[in-house]
Amino acid sequence: MESKLHPMSSLIRRRRAIFPNSYNDQPISEELIREILENANWAPTHKLTEPWRFKVFRGSALARLGNYLCEYYRAHTPAELFSEMKYKKTRNNPVRASAVIAILMQRDPDASVPEWEEIAAVAAAVQNMWLTCAAYGIGAYWSTPGSILAADDFLELRPGERCLGLFYMGNHDLGDIPGKRNPIEEKVEWLG
Repeated sequence: MESKLHPMSSLIRRRRAIFPNSYNDQPISEELIREILENANWAPTHKLTEPWRFKVFRGSALARLGNYLCEYYRAHTPAELFSEMKYKKTRNNPVRASAVIAILMQRDPDASVPEWEEIAAVAAAVQNMWLTCAAYGIGAYWSTPGSILAADDFLELRPGERCLGLFYMGNHDLGDIPGKRNPIEEKVEWLG
């Protein structure tokens, strides 16, 4: 039994947040992005509401996203806290990526399940995306800046849609990165 679980366990334990400053210029094909999104589509979903929605930024759309993010930062940061370095990083991170995917949740109009279950389903879809990226050696990072959580107009969200963050993706040359987790024994209580 362990031999069947090992490849999946290995993949789960290899998954890392890899940030845009580590991405190289090698593009991710549209075909592979579609596979990543198709795997997201197979996440668990209570009552089959399938609440995940995605908007994929590529090419010139990455610069538009960067401009939105940095201008939001400028407009919503008090002068004494404003950092020109953060402003530039906020503008440049999207264009360093091969693709950035806005992670959206479409609330079930009938509210047949609690909203937290819909959010959990979207998170499971993102985990499927992240694991697919890890399997292909693609760097990925889920970012939740206030600017994108308030981007309803910029993202042209429909009624009932909510943005839960951005999923950055890019090829990199980092190789395997060691992980850090506290022992599971610290987090489990066996009953019975």
